[in-house]
Amino acid sequence: MAIFKYNTERPLRDDPDLYLQYWGKEDCVPGHAVGPGVRDLYKVHFIHKGRGILRIGERTYSLSPGQAFLIYPHVVTYYEADGEHPWTYSWIAFYGTEVAAALSRTRLSPENPVFPMDLKAMPGTYDQLTEALDRKGNRDFRFKAIMYDFLCALVEAVPASENGRLSPKKPDMYVHQCMEYFHAHYSENISVRQLAASLGLDRKYLSAIFKEALSVPPQQYLLNYRMEKASELLAKGCYTVGEVARSVGYQDALLFSRMFKKVKGISPKHFSAELR
Repeated sequence: MAIFKYNTERPLRDDPDLYLQYWGKEDCVPGHAVGPGVRDLYKVHFIHKGRGILRIGERTYSLSPGQAFLIYPHVVTYYEADGEHPWTYSWIAFYGTEVAAALSRTRLSPENPVFPMDLKAMPGTYDQLTEALDRKGNRDFRFKAIMYDFLCALVEAVPASENGRLSPKKPDMYVHQCMEYFHAHYSENISVRQLAASLGLDRKYLSAIFKEALSVPPQQYLLNYRMEKASELLAKGCYTVGEVARSVGYQDALLFSRMFKKVKGISPKHFSAELR
């Protein structure tokens, strides 16, 4: 089922510098296809897991986790999820007078639209935009900031001056899979050892490549992610600390409170009180 989110903040003028129109995420069914067709804006798909193909003109790309593709305006595009291992992807759709200039700094083109996701900005773009949707007072600035972060990451991932293949390295693909696993199962009792085994990797090797890519070990990344999700729940003001703890994978509310204070520098109760 596809999840669509829309930017309800209208652009300040008819020709904005950079404007996010909508974003979303979908766990595709086997063989799910889109197109052939055209759009009147730019749309990026980030592949989180599974496989599929992208067809533009006479070229067909086989895509896998850790890759992304950019659909250009008015370019006929077709893409299809794999029949056995359909992909899960998120997307952002945008336009603006600065977009073409930004893309000119990359080696992307309508005929070569595939690129590797960076490991810090792009995988979490959907979650960042969705979180910003709740910030009614400044959501337009937050949307624009997230989109500029994306363009910065894109220019760094595929700069115009660099030659080579536009596909992620194998270790990067493992890191993407690890991150997606954490994002999907943070509310469960999971361990890095279990995750490494599911990927067919040694735990120490997975920890090493993860830390090299993101500057934190996987355990710390999972802890930080859980505490961000806990903060979102506490900010709603309608859940107890125990309910929040269990929602982010802690059966022991006291342990959760210690971990929350370790990451956030304040207890969950004081965090909620300050928000109120």
